[in-house]
Amino acid sequence: LRSPGKPMRQIEQNYRSGRLRVIDTPVPAEREDRNLVASRVSLISAGTEKQIIDLGKSNLAQKAMARPDLVKKTLRKMQQEGIKQTVAKVFSKLDTPIPLGYSLAGRVVHGGARAGGLVPGDRVACAGAGVANHADYNSVPKHLTVRIPEGVSDEAASFVTLGAIALQGVRVAAPTLGERVVVMGLGLIGQLTVQLLKANGC
Repeated sequence: LRSPGKPMRQIEQNYRSGRLRVIDTPVPAEREDRNLVASRVSLISAGTEKQIIDLGKSNLAQKAMARPDLVKKTLRKMQQEGIKQTVAKVFSKLDTPIPLGYSLAGRVVHGGARAGGLVPGDRVACAGAGVANHADYNSVPKHLTVRIPEGVSDEAASFVTLGAIALQGVRVAAPTLGERVVVMGLGLIGQLTVQLLKANGC
């Protein structure tokens, strides 16, 4: 890791071309409402991140077919603001690099006074697209940061986002002891869901 105050490394993708690169960028500023976290382990979610990379490498028509919700939003904007202005905004958005990553484990460098009472040195797991990036440092709000219990490795804690998604799925399904459950799709989240269901007696 590099020291705060010096540039840090971060992985970003150009959404129009799909090009990935490691950039030097300033370390996020210390804030009262956020924790500055030095990354130790950043999880690569093969399915989600491959999908983002593949979508970035696709042409505009393929991008539109993959995201019909954004096409509808764009058409509404055209009606409100005109074609020229909307097209300029769309291309500006496509050319704005996006950071990758959304689940990591690290150590607090600075605990914001209004960010959950964490102190420098605390081991934490962090979640959130655009927040828990593949970067040396991240600025994370308190609701997306949790202390890592003793005995849990950084590697295990870096699964925090995927574990939370799997756990929420099980909670919403509300299975009971001894029920048979089918999990469709055994990627990372599916595998975690199966483990949680088995622990729940299913």
